[in-house]
Amino acid sequence: KPLVGVRSKMTVKGRGKWESSGGDRAKFGLTISEIIGAARYLDTHGMAESLILLHFHIGSQLTDIRAVKESISEGAMIYSELHKMGYKLEYVDVGGGLGIDYDGSQSTNDSSRNYSMQEYVADIVYGMQQVCDLENVPHPTLVSESGRAITAHHSCVITQVVGEIKAHSLGIPTDKQVDEHVLLTDIRELAELIDSQDNLQEIFNDASQYKEQALSAFKLRVISLEELAKIETLYWQIMETLQVRLKTAEFIPEEMQELPFNLSSQYLCNFSVFQSAADTWAIDQVLPVVPLTRMNEKPTINCSLVDITCDSDGKLDQFISDDGLSNVIPMHNIKPNEEYYVGLFLTGAYQDVMGDMHNLFGRLNEVHIFSYDDDPEDFYIEEIVAGSSVENVLSIMQYNPNSMAQGIKKLIDTHVSKGEMKPREGVKWTDFYENCLKGYTYLKTTD
Repeated sequence: KPLVGVRSKMTVKGRGKWESSGGDRAKFGLTISEIIGAARYLDTHGMAESLILLHFHIGSQLTDIRAVKESISEGAMIYSELHKMGYKLEYVDVGGGLGIDYDGSQSTNDSSRNYSMQEYVADIVYGMQQVCDLENVPHPTLVSESGRAITAHHSCVITQVVGEIKAHSLGIPTDKQVDEHVLLTDIRELAELIDSQDNLQEIFNDASQYKEQALSAFKLRVISLEELAKIETLYWQIMETLQVRLKTAEFIPEEMQELPFNLSSQYLCNFSVFQSAADTWAIDQVLPVVPLTRMNEKPTINCSLVDITCDSDGKLDQFISDDGLSNVIPMHNIKPNEEYYVGLFLTGAYQDVMGDMHNLFGRLNEVHIFSYDDDPEDFYIEEIVAGSSVENVLSIMQYNPNSMAQGIKKLIDTHVSKGEMKPREGVKWTDFYENCLKGYTYLKTTD
């Protein structure tokens, strides 16, 4: 006979993003009347002893321990009553939900939890024991499904910064010219006097107005393209000076609070958010991000991270900071010819299965590392798994790489036979194309 379990649709709701997993509108589970109906259906067919498990689940990443306490109290009562009705359940599966403190705040924020793992376990065991003892029913075997908490720590993503997208260019020389437009003269004078001015709000307002007026004037052909470029250059110089002065200001006006973000760079990283950090895009999960190069130096450059896909959503712009969440993160300045790496941590829960082929970037290269105290380095590399090749990705998208390579070779052979290409050059281009098909889908450094 089969072993049968039933899942209860709990009236208790969880806390956090997945609180809809519980309550009357929950997708899964049976109501109390449906559970009783199912149990009696089994009984009428001589299979009452097959019903051995009660399961419930109130959501993933539970942020508040009170939700756990309430669910255990309700679940324990359902188990006890079924036992008294003659259904000798042996197991209670308390589902998943054990959260991870992604942001370190130990709070009820969506990316945190206000309890420890020890407290979580104690509340489940004690809560179930207390109800069972009061109801005089046997203690069940407890089962949990805390997949996120078990697996999140096992994996991280290490990506190289391959470029920097600046918020604005270096600009052009802004020397005074004869007969220049008054807007250019005014904003230059503002830039020259900024250090002697105390009203930062007024400077910000004046500079913003000059920039807006300059754009309108350019559209009406009142100023030239070069004059517009000079005004933009001076505007950004003023904003950078304001940002420095605001660091020591007692109060920052609301309009100017976005200056650090507006002036921040975007570091271009060699990965795909949709493949390797899908949670950040799909559910706004905040992951710990840490620079892994020059760790003995304080990072001072505010930036956000963008990937190499051609999708504007391919970015990370929510980071953990001392004051909560921030849309920028401090990194080091990028030095020429330096390999600068960034780590995304706690990615082991869902990224491997949620990652998709968006923009045709496949799986990353993987390195399986084990901690081992007897090793001279305290760890060893067990295995290196190559990431997706171009031909792997093309095959998934129902292209035939072999046929594509043959088509290119045939085309090159035609050019060679007509004398339009030397045989050696034809071989070179054929090999180049075939090597591209076998190559990695991500950027790779060349010698």
